[in-house]
Amino acid sequence: MIRRNRRESGFTLLEVMVALAMVAGVLLTVITAFNYHLSIAARDRQEVTAVLLAREKLEEIELKPPREMQGSFAPYYPQFRWEAESGATELAGVKKVTVKVRREDGDGAATLVHYLPQ
Repeated sequence: MIRRNRRESGFTLLEVMVALAMVAGVLLTVITAFNYHLSIAARDRQEVTAVLLAREKLEEIELKPPREMQGSFAPYYPQFRWEAESGATELAGVKKVTVKVRREDGDGAATLVHYLPQ
């Protein structure tokens, strides 16, 4: 039977605590980075939705100008509101249409400009 010295038989409490502190630091860094990237993805999703809704509204305006120049996208996207402006340009026979889509809470906004023949 081989006898080992007590000092060589395992880890000390200090070594275990240092290892746990290192693991905790790495986990904290990973979780923080993950949350940050999730928030970026959520914001980007709202912005992409706003752009797609603005494009849809521009196509509707191009086909048939609306009576009202503002509204919402209810029932599918009730959190988004739109506003449209139409005006003349320096070029004869061309009008400028601007559509702004935004969330009611301020996140996810888009502004698109389109030029149409009069």
